[in-house]
Parts: sequence; structure tokens; C-alpha cells
Amino acid sequence: MWIMTSSFDSSRFDSPVPRGGASPTPSSKSRPLWLQSAILVGTFTMLLYVIEIVDVLSDERLEQNGVEPRSIDGLWGILFAPVLHDDWAHLVANTVPLLILGFLVLLSGIARGLAATGIVWVVGGLGTWLTGGSYSNHIGASVLIFGWLAYLLVRGIFARSLGQVLVGVVVFVVYGSLLWGVLPSAPGVSWQGHLFGAVGGVLAAWMLSADARKQRAQKALGPQSFG
Repeated sequence: MWIMTSSFDSSRFDSPVPRGGASPTPSSKSRPLWLQSAILVGTFTMLLYVIEIVDVLSDERLEQNGVEPRSIDGLWGILFAPVLHDDWAHLVANTVPLLILGFLVLLSGIARGLAATGIVWVVGGLGTWLTGGSYSNHIGASVLIFGWLAYLLVRGIFARSLGQVLVGVVVFVVYGSLLWGVLPSAPGVSWQGHLFGAVGGVLAAWMLSADARKQRAQKALGPQSFG
């Protein structure tokens, strides 16, 4: 895909390092990363519940703004679909994996986690728009869940990070069975959203590990001397 370019610099998503021996500002030390991650994913999840309340009060009009495949108007659904749900059962079923997987993704760094989420959001939505059934409406945060799941499973492989690989193994043991959801299944289930959310997660892991791959390549070349 066109966004997979060799010039992509994933290091821009790393936490900034103070220069000149300056100490981090008090605000940067006030909250540990795990707490920032928990607050962010918790706030996002609360927002989903607020949106569902508004949807119910509006006679379910909001949920009509999902991804409508190959419809020009349906392109707007790429932006809105992950925050819309069919009913309370749909939202409740997504809540726990959303909280856990979202938290783990953000633990690698807020900026990096948000970048991964953005890639999953766009790739998952666009893939659904291109391949979903005609006259259908695709909604739900499961596109993010499958994207985050795939991201956590493969990022350690791309980055050659033992810690991330171990996290991926634990995630697979707990949530690996969800991967069956990328295959056509029960009517009314957007397997296209699941599939392309996962594709977006793999793409995000590849793009955001570019700096680690570059460092490995430089180490493999070793120091070069010039005569």
C-alpha cells in the first residue's frame, strides 16, 4: 500500500528526551504511563456508553451512520463506525477486550499507541467499505479490538523485542480464539471489519517498528572505516 514507504520514521512516536541535561517537566512526571493509558482508554470507553445513550434517546438514528460499502455517503462511516453500536449487548460484549487491549497498546507509548489506533481505524474502515455487502451498515468497536489484537501479536516479531513477544503470547492465550472472527460467520456480524481491522493492526506494527528494523540493519553492517 502507498503508506508503506521506506522513508517512514517511526521514531517520531517515541517519547521526547530532554536535551542539555534538562530534567523532565513536573507535568511529564505527574502521571506514570500506565495511569495515562488507563485514563485514556477508560475515557474512550465511557464515551462509547454516552454515545449509545444518545443513540437510544434518538430512536437509534446515530447507528445509521456506519460504513456503507461502496457508497460515497458511506465513506463518512469510516470515521464514526467504531464508536457506534447496535444495542447495549453489542457494546457490553466489546467493553472488556476494548479496555484490556487498548490499555496494552497504549503502554508502548501514548503517541505510538494512538498512531497504531489511527492506522487500524482507517485501514479497517476503508477495507470494510471496499468489501462489505451492498446495502449493509457496519458499526462497532470490534474493528479496533481486532486491530489491537493483531498489533499486539506481531509487533514483537517485527521489532525483535522479547518483552513484546511475551506480551503477544499472553494476549494470544487469552484472546487468540477471537481470530476466528475474521472469517465469514453468523449473519449480522461484520467479519470484513474484523479482517481489515486485523490487517490494519499488522500494518501498524510493521510501520511503527521501522526504527527498530533500521537499527538492526545498522548493527548488522557494523562500523565502517574509510581510508
